[in-house]
Amino acid sequence: MVRGALADLLGLVVPVACAGCGRKDVPWCAACAALLTGPPVRCERAAPRLDLVDRVLLPAWALAPYTGRVRAAVGAWKDGGRADLDRALRAALARAAPHVAREAALARSPGPPLLVVPVPSTAAARRRRGRAPVEVLAHGVADGLAGAGYRAAAAPALVRGRGADLAGLGAQARVAALDGRVRVRPGVRVHDRRVLLVDDVLTTGATIAACVDVLRRHRADVVACCVLAATPPPSGRPA
Repeated sequence: MVRGALADLLGLVVPVACAGCGRKDVPWCAACAALLTGPPVRCERAAPRLDLVDRVLLPAWALAPYTGRVRAAVGAWKDGGRADLDRALRAALARAAPHVAREAALARSPGPPLLVVPVPSTAAARRRRGRAPVEVLAHGVADGLAGAGYRAAAAPALVRGRGADLAGLGAQARVAALDGRVRVRPGVRVHDRRVLLVDDVLTTGATIAACVDVLRRHRADVVACCVLAATPPPSGRPA
């Protein structure tokens, strides 16, 4: 009752609306939340740059297409100050993680934990947002895997140097903007470790391809990728 009263009072001072559809007085409505509750689906064939990874498509799973209400919510959460969605989005990927593990045939290895690595953003983006949102998702995936009996740990093992903002860039321009800018974080060992990459949105796949490239050069075994949403393929192209 107290929490409800405080929420009502806060709503009078700072109006709240669903980040997906704009419904009043609720930060994330049930209808929008339901868009992220289904089983994750394979999405790498809609990302044209993932074929740069040794000419083998990295298996990737997404909870939803990056359209409509999901797109609005992810944008509000990532760049609109809606950190109040952290718990809901983290929980969505936690629920999806065991499905991804089964589909990717990940073994419940007794060895070192699987590293759940968030795709890094630039330092400028972190300063602008005041945080690293994708790290929230990585912790959700690690939680979901651990709850299903897998040894897994979230690890911000990558850093990204200065470069152009990738928003609005095409596939080739994204590759050029990322060239040499993704690195393994100093002091982090990824040698002979299994890695599951996590990101918010899969578009062209250029960022993930750059991450895979540097991780493999450090002899890590990148097994799969999991994202909240994926850009639908162009009309006429199979998903």
